Amino acid sequence: MTIARRVLILILSIRFKHLILYSGSIDVELLKYLDILIFDPYMLRLIKFCKDALIAFPLTLVLLPFEKFFGFVYYYNKLVLWIWKNKSKIEFCDFYSPFRNYNKRYNLYNQILKKYNLHGQAICYIEFGVASGASFKWWLEKNSNQDSRFFGFDTFEGLPEKWGSFGQGSMSFTIPELSDNRASFVPGLFQNTLTTFINTHLLLLNSESRKIIHMDADLYSATIFSLSQLYPFLKEGDLILYDEFNVAMHEFKAHDEFTRNFYIRAEPVAAVNNFYQVCFEVHK
Repeated sequence: MTIARRVLILILSIRFKHLILYSGSIDVELLKYLDILIFDPYMLRLIKFCKDALIAFPLTLVLLPFEKFFGFVYYYNKLVLWIWKNKSKIEFCDFYSPFRNYNKRYNLYNQILKKYNLHGQAICYIEFGVASGASFKWWLEKNSNQDSRFFGFDTFEGLPEKWGSFGQGSMSFTIPELSDNRASFVPGLFQNTLTTFINTHLLLLNSESRKIIHMDADLYSATIFSLSQLYPFLKEGDLILYDEFNVAMHEFKAHDEFTRNFYIRAEPVAAVNNFYQVCFEVHK
């Protein structure tokens, strides 16, 4: 077999295996055969040779101007595959809707509130990306337990970096005024404030109160940082909500990397607006 043919078989085998695993339709015998092709000693030597050669003779740099496009296509396809794999498993899901209605997120909140009986339950609600405080106030009003605690994180100076068509500094809001002493806000970059918050709230974070982590930070950097810092305190039954989940290069990418790298099993339980807003239940 020529080297060119082996390289082609290797590329197709790896790609085909990836698609099979992500689709959920797993043929064990086929996967074993693909593993034989991929991990054949000759193939492994060929992989190492090609990788080292491409470092010495960096031909791949011709693709550098298209790296953002290829990155987007990769994660967008992962998002599409994820949606088609999970859409039929979710009890509360409006896919497919031709038009988005942002107020549908309150339908999702209500579904979660009823499903988990959160009206009178002691919860620890942490929201990243408070903005005007609309969703924060909704949860505060709907939960009546006086032992619940609500924390809202935001720079309150706008986005720290560009997000799609929104430039740095967009979506700046003043800190909402609330009379409920169960609620407090933490202004500043999450990277500067979350660690201190965790260190001063260890008792609460380790308590039996169900955590509701509401990710409305928009940005990949803010989302992946916040989730990774809160990972040690996640327990069975905690909930993670995303407000822009189907933005492939931001919240979806952060969720995908977080669940894979931290070995978190998060089951989607509700979704609206074609998976723009999604709620997951944590299983560790």
